[in-house]
Amino acid sequence: MSDSTETGPAPRAFPPTIAMGGGTFEAAADGSAAPRRHPSWIKARMPSGETYQDVRRLLHGLALNTVCEEAHCPNVGECWDQRTATVMILGDICTRACGFCAVKTGKPLVHDLDEPRRVAEAIRGLGLDHVVITSVARDDLDDGGAGIFAATIRRLRVACPGMGVEVLIPDFNGEEGPLRTVMAAGPDILNHNIETVARLQKPVRRRARYDRSLGVLLRAKAYAREFAGSAGAAAVHTKSSIMVGLGETRPELHQTFLDLRAVDCDILTVGQYLRPSAEHLQVERYYHPDEFAEMREEALALGFKHVESGPLVRSSYHARDQVPDAEARRAARAARTAGATEMPLPPPQPTIDADGRVVYRPD
Repeated sequence: MSDSTETGPAPRAFPPTIAMGGGTFEAAADGSAAPRRHPSWIKARMPSGETYQDVRRLLHGLALNTVCEEAHCPNVGECWDQRTATVMILGDICTRACGFCAVKTGKPLVHDLDEPRRVAEAIRGLGLDHVVITSVARDDLDDGGAGIFAATIRRLRVACPGMGVEVLIPDFNGEEGPLRTVMAAGPDILNHNIETVARLQKPVRRRARYDRSLGVLLRAKAYAREFAGSAGAAAVHTKSSIMVGLGETRPELHQTFLDLRAVDCDILTVGQYLRPSAEHLQVERYYHPDEFAEMREEALALGFKHVESGPLVRSSYHARDQVPDAEARRAARAARTAGATEMPLPPPQPTIDADGRVVYRPD
């Protein structure tokens, strides 16, 4: 998309001394332009509090992997304190080597068919309002791990009725079968991250494709409608995430917003890329909080139902508030916990038949 067709707000102008977005910093030791320190607004909340510690002890005690820790997420303290966690299934070794990601890369050693049961039992004990299930990429498996995703969703529906279930999936190499398997299990939110603009896909996501990712989001909606059958359109939202600071331009970001809306993506998160180590891609620029606010308004004007945009925003940030009927679900759950009966229940959830398949029904 050229500058002449840009319809979003113009980039915020910075004085020359803070062109990198965060103040006057010393050059890195290797002479590169990336600053050695983050700007003043890149400040994560220190993990603390009784709820955070409770969630941490339970997750560690059950030997569950979380992307919150594996990917060094800056929001782990805030999210766990709100009883939201992102569980990483299918092991902790990824078959891909994306230029931005802190998760280990190599040959996976684990394929635990009993994992869905263990995850559901663990999550039931945590009492979460919302759970995000993600995974490493498992290109070594015929279905990319889709069967484990689906089985986990079904187990969670039975073990934790009323809890929001979101899955953050890989692209399954663009194959239709694995995606259909996941959508048949009925997640509330299907999340697949496009990560960056089209021009930067190769250095950022070496084995992924921009158009392939858009296709995943498009087909996910179509499969959800198909599996809903006579119940009409299934209450499934699609979601994607973008990192900024990798060298993209604002017109390119605007075009990515347009491309995501063209496949009816409902939810968007936009956050600052932070370099996990010296072996990962450099930060080309830090965006100011005002720019994130502008991008949020820009995206909402294009029709996204919900947009989280800020320096520390990550894919699962405030995820529990993005589920369809999220407030009604939490109110009903709180009422049941307190023994009340007068609170209205949320719309019925899919049920599980004798064969372990999800059966949708009208509200």
